[in-house]
Amino acid sequence: MNKMNYTEAFTELQQLVKQMEQADVSVDELAQKIERAGKLIQICKDKLVKTEEEIAKIAEQFE
Repeated sequence: MNKMNYTEAFTELQQLVKQMEQADVSVDELAQKIERAGKLIQICKDKLVKTEEEIAKIAEQFE
């Protein structure tokens, strides 16, 4: 289970994107950064899905 919250994951993802946009990133670094970005994207996606489910449950209480 990952302890990173959405904001932390998204912020790190934005930083990685900026780094990857620089022309001086080596192929080895690029591969590592892309792998990390994939993990961060999954964390963000999981957090969004969980939040959507929680909101749906709350909304059901008011119907």
